[in-house]
Amino acid sequence: MLSIAAKAGRIASGEFATETAVKSGKAYLVLTAADASENTAKKFRDMTAFYGVSYRVYGDKGTLGGCIGKDYRSSLAVTDERLAHAVMKKMDNCGM
Repeated sequence: MLSIAAKAGRIASGEFATETAVKSGKAYLVLTAADASENTAKKFRDMTAFYGVSYRVYGDKGTLGGCIGKDYRSSLAVTDERLAHAVMKKMDNCGM
């Protein structure tokens, strides 16, 4: 699902782009890698709680980046509401 969102141009990846998407109201889901720094994880947990955006932890930096065809990524935002809900549904079904 993340690769589909990336191909559709509905992903903001990297800390700066993710933060911009959340603060501008374009993000519907923020994912951080499990091996992201504690400061990064806390920053996005707090930010998504404040802005009312869904937040999840997924894989490691290599896995998260690989899902969207990039190198290592510690965070990304899904900027399409339907795709964000589809990703969350898949994660919930897999017990993530």
